[in-house]
Amino acid sequence: MIELKKISRTALAITIVVGLCTGSCSKDVKEQEQSGSTLEGTWKMTYAEIRENDSVQVKDLSSTDFIKIINQSHFAFFNQERDTQDNFTAGAGTYTFDGSEYVENLDFINFMDYRGHTFSFQVEIKGDSLIQQGHEKIEASGIDRYILEKYVRIEN
Repeated sequence: MIELKKISRTALAITIVVGLCTGSCSKDVKEQEQSGSTLEGTWKMTYAEIRENDSVQVKDLSSTDFIKIINQSHFAFFNQERDTQDNFTAGAGTYTFDGSEYVENLDFINFMDYRGHTFSFQVEIKGDSLIQQGHEKIEASGIDRYILEKYVRIEN
């Protein structure tokens, strides 16, 4: 009987510890999802700036939609001018993210010079906003520029 009580207490203690860990872990995930602090999701570009040589160009987004979709392992982006079938750009590939450095491996895009290139960016997520900035360089195309992009999370 004493042996059975000892086993029951041990089993109860293990059950409580596992329950606390599970509850606290799922709470952290839920808080992270609710706060919108994860990179995964659908994002709409609200601002884009390109610095090249001694000039700064701010992208006019008044007549275009630029959407970026990020899941656990892949990203895709689509840029479409509104009210026309012209000026459509799309790209996709895999990525890595360590909490601040976001590296895109661009496997698919309708511009051949970009295909197969890797681009490294610094990313900051604040609430429902994502700020991405970094250097894009493709020697074969003469592209050597710094970009700053801001996105807002699109809710389901």
